[in-house]
This record gives sequence, C-alpha cells and structure tokens, in this order.
Amino acid sequence: MPRVPLHESFLTIPLAHRGYHDLAEGRPENSLSAFGAALRAGYGIELDVQQTADGRAVVFHDDDLDRLSVATGPVRNHTATALNAVRLRGGNETIPTLEEVLGLVAGRVPLLIEIKENLDTMADTEGRLERAVADALKNYQGPVAVMSFNPHAVAHMARLAPGIARGLTTESYIPEQSLPIPPSVCERLREIPDYDVTASSFISHQASDLARPRVAALKAQGASVLCWTIRSVEAEAEARKIAHNITFEDYPAEIPA
Repeated sequence: MPRVPLHESFLTIPLAHRGYHDLAEGRPENSLSAFGAALRAGYGIELDVQQTADGRAVVFHDDDLDRLSVATGPVRNHTATALNAVRLRGGNETIPTLEEVLGLVAGRVPLLIEIKENLDTMADTEGRLERAVADALKNYQGPVAVMSFNPHAVAHMARLAPGIARGLTTESYIPEQSLPIPPSVCERLREIPDYDVTASSFISHQASDLARPRVAALKAQGASVLCWTIRSVEAEAEARKIAHNITFEDYPAEIPA
C-alpha cells in the first residue's frame, strides 16, 4: 500500500485548531464562522468529525453534545438533519456537516480532518464514519488529509480513500491522563507502532512530547511531523525545533512569507 505524502502547504501554513475560533467574537470551535475566519486570515484548518445516527459525518469534537451545544447526549444518537438544527454555545450557529465545510473551504487552504472513532478503547471501528468521510471527499479538489488517534480508523481510510494523505494523531499516552484507554493499549500506542502498517505519511503529535525518540526516528524515516496544540509564540518556537508545522489556537500564528 503506497504512502500519500502531504501537500506542501501542510508544512508551511499554520493550521487553525478547530478553525480560527474565538468565543468572545462569537466564533465557536468547529463552526462555519471559525472556518471562515481562518480562510480570511490565510490559515489552514484542522477539524473533527463525528458519526451521526444516519451514517453521515458532522463537524464536532466531543462524543456528547453537552459541552459545546445547547443539546445533550451522544452525537451519534441524532441524524445529521437534527444536528444541523442544534445551536452551538457562544454563537448563533449550528453543527455543520462535513459537506458544508468542504463547500466553504473549496480547496483554498489545507484541510486536516481528524476522525473521532472508538477512542475510549481504540478497538476496531465499524468503518461507517470513515466511509462517510471518504464519500464526502470523493470529488473534493484541494489539499486535504485525514488522521485519527485510532489506527483502525486510519487503516479504514487507506482502504476507502487510498489516494488521500493519511496519518496518525499521537501523544504520550500517560495512562492516568488517557483514561478510559486501558494501560496496556497506552503502552502499545505510545511508540507509534502502526505508522508503517497504515502506510501513513505523517503524524500530528502532542507538542509537549515532541522530544520522544520515536518522533525523531519517524522524521528521519521521512515522516512529516505536525503537532498539537500550540497556544503562544514561545511554544511555537520550541515546537518548530522538531515539528515541520503546528496546529494552533488562542493567538495569531505568523504565516511564512
């Protein structure tokens, strides 16, 4: 299975974490206004997708609606149409579908899609969300890549959309901080063992753990290294000693000339 390299824009244009969001200005995370602000600023966009009851992909970070919207309960218990009517906290917008966001971005900036699947156990997935993402991207024109903490989701994307760049979202996997993922699974994932199995071309690694030797080894092997989540100019400078590019929020990252 061939690796698909990231488009060069992913290595040069900072990626706005869940869009260029700012609740003080009425732009909730993963909202159309946050993505519009990123486009106007010239930033790339990182976003999250969750599965709906009818097998669609909506742009939302949490498994449950409670923290980020005026509704409650698991996202996957609702249809895409119902979710599209749910208001996000901190603004007047509702939960967008992936197709809506793709139509807005329209290939103008790099788009990094994180697939949220079975993250409590890292067990294999049904592949429904991955298929929805692959179907939505079938005719998309522009720099795009997919990633997930769950290697099974990345493997599904390799099968369903082999021409799209894919990678692993990775971290330190400290058991007490990664609950309810079992400690044995944390121990396995910590050393990023699925990079070659999934034919990934990049990782997006926890910024505070970038000094891990495995990250350096993958970079030496040719992997592109992104990182999450940078929140200051000082943290960015430190991360760029290792990472090719950053995912950022809470400050205006500089776009290289």
